[in-house]
Amino acid sequence: MHTLYNSIIQNSSASSDIKEIAKKILSGGRITTDEALVLYQKAPLGLLGMLAFAVKESKTGKKVFFNRNFHIEPTNVCVNNCRFCSYKKPQGDAQAWELSLDEILHQVKRYKDSHATECHIVGGVHPDRDIDYYCNLIREVKNIIPGIVVKAFTAVEIEYMVNKAGLTLKAGLEKLKAAGLESIPGGGAEIFDEELRAQICPEKTKSAKWLEIHRTAHQLGISTNATILYGHLETYAQRIDHLNRLRTLQDETHGFSAFIPLKYRHENNSLSNIGEVPLLEDLKNYAISRIFLDNFPHIKAYWVMSGLETTRLALQYGADDIDGTVNDSTKIYTMAGVEGKPVMTVEQIVDLIKSENLIPVERDTFYNIIKEYND
Repeated sequence: MHTLYNSIIQNSSASSDIKEIAKKILSGGRITTDEALVLYQKAPLGLLGMLAFAVKESKTGKKVFFNRNFHIEPTNVCVNNCRFCSYKKPQGDAQAWELSLDEILHQVKRYKDSHATECHIVGGVHPDRDIDYYCNLIREVKNIIPGIVVKAFTAVEIEYMVNKAGLTLKAGLEKLKAAGLESIPGGGAEIFDEELRAQICPEKTKSAKWLEIHRTAHQLGISTNATILYGHLETYAQRIDHLNRLRTLQDETHGFSAFIPLKYRHENNSLSNIGEVPLLEDLKNYAISRIFLDNFPHIKAYWVMSGLETTRLALQYGADDIDGTVNDSTKIYTMAGVEGKPVMTVEQIVDLIKSENLIPVERDTFYNIIKEYND
């Protein structure tokens, strides 16, 4: 620690309070919410990058993880009306879809011999589809590709289907687990601040309920991820409050596998007038997320959302995972204005990671190592 401290702190132009926070971080200490706010407001970006990279190295060395995965999006019809959403379309709209079970399974069959290890299922909260429908879907996916991990349904989807079935949360999750659900993605968290949440997604699952769903999943042995939606109307203090609620739950359950900062994208939604935050803000957010969430094993730069160049840079600002191959199977961010088709080959992912002098590691959903590309 002392060599690193001397090299990046003593010669830094940062203020004395920033240097003290940096020393604490490099000593393995936990920063407070007040200290996180100081970093957001005052810390030089280069220093944040060095600190975040040091934290990342202490956890996973030079490894950067990815997997072979594909997405299934059963529908973009949704009962909610989130102001930031470009994905939801009303029934009958030309851009709306409601895939039948046969249509979904036809998509799944395309990946039967692809060596994919994860099927990621998320979509709109459809008013007419219940927990039995989704349990059957999970079973059918596993019938087609035995051994594949089904990571499915945001907390928002789960709350609706459990309530529709008249089940308790625990009973509903147990039913989904029995059908083959093994992991839950982190979507629907958005921003936990109740006042802001009421502005941007008033009908959506409340913050406390989102946390309760993930707590219950962890207690049942279902691993989950966590997200934040940043770059819209939130303040730094609201970002930190969000991170702190996640860190507190992780202290209790240790059930989160990864944290994924999701950037607000502004096209085709009712917040479009506010634009998007610049790249420097993205990198700052990655770095502080890595530093603050000291009990999260992984920070993911979801390349589909970030774009390849931002993802590449994020690997120097604390991220150690970039998600997976995806195979052009999601429309959530392309409908919000992200350019290009969301597909990368394993070779392209490996090359991207190696270009940053880091070690590509193919993983499964639970971060078990399948192969290291370190030659």
